[in-house]
Amino acid sequence: MRKTSPDGATPRQGQIRQANQSAILRAAERVFARTGFEGATMADIAEEAGLPKANLHYYFGNKRELYRAVLDAVLHDWLAPLDAITPEADPAQALGSYIRLKMALSAERPDASRVFANELLHGAPVVGETLHTELRAMVVGKARVIDGWIAAGRMAPVDSTHLFFTIWAATQTYADFDVQMRAVLSQGQPLTAADQQRATRHVLTMVLRGCGLAP
Repeated sequence: MRKTSPDGATPRQGQIRQANQSAILRAAERVFARTGFEGATMADIAEEAGLPKANLHYYFGNKRELYRAVLDAVLHDWLAPLDAITPEADPAQALGSYIRLKMALSAERPDASRVFANELLHGAPVVGETLHTELRAMVVGKARVIDGWIAAGRMAPVDSTHLFFTIWAATQTYADFDVQMRAVLSQGQPLTAADQQRATRHVLTMVLRGCGLAP
């Protein structure tokens, strides 16, 4: 007897669904980053994903629903690395790991950062509530952890909330303003792996030293 999920799908069908949804979300990131929400069409996204347009409507009812799913996925992927910031963690390792992962996401999925930045520049009409609830609660909780490290003498005194703003700005700029970076670093050519490693070392050094920690 074949095993099925609660929605009646077999494991194989579930894998296909997950793969299709992932392909659609990544394609939507690229299209929304290029054209914005208003300029994007479901047909453009379907073509980018290499799937029939009907598949998009099967998984996501309309363009706004898909756009919201893209933003939710980006925010989830950005917040997940914060799990490493716990009271018992080593401050340099936890913050260093978070910075490395944020830099890697900027390098590997720059369109995700650009879509999110564009949403915020327009006043966060879709994710505003999430910013005020989920994001705020996460930052408040992790700031308390950092304040605890400071009180225990495990790192230098810093404004724990603004530390997150600094990390976000320093890491996401390599995606949001990569045209500027490429113009200065490589005459407009895509950044190399060596460029990205150099950037990561710099951000790590600046942030960790500012916190009184060894890079």
